[in-house]
Amino acid sequence: MSRFVLDSSAVITFFEDRSGSACVTELLQDAQQDKSKLLMSVVNWGEVYYSVWNTSGPGLARHVIEQMARLPIAIVSADEAQTRLAAELKAEQKLPYADCFAASLALIRQATLVTADSDFSKLKRKGFLHLL
Repeated sequence: MSRFVLDSSAVITFFEDRSGSACVTELLQDAQQDKSKLLMSVVNWGEVYYSVWNTSGPGLARHVIEQMARLPIAIVSADEAQTRLAAELKAEQKLPYADCFAASLALIRQATLVTADSDFSKLKRKGFLHLL
């Protein structure tokens, strides 16, 4: 079964119907039909929450989180191994720290990282990135 890790930008792309949202919709449909598994780090889940809060207020942020809970996305807690790898990625690749949690989860779970964030393009050589 294919595994995908959603970065916060992929989820926001879906909710705001931006370019690339059709790809996220297809991934969600496949996960709903047990054709694939969708994962998201709890750190990136929090990033969605505070990003929507900052741009649209707490009411919409809470609504988005409630809607996310209905989607076939497994929210994964950050353990010591993932946090260590995230810290190493931050030190080596100079990515924003929250982004490193999405990347480290994808690496640990041998999953494809799905994102709309061009900051990840420097990781493309690792062969696990799908840029929306």
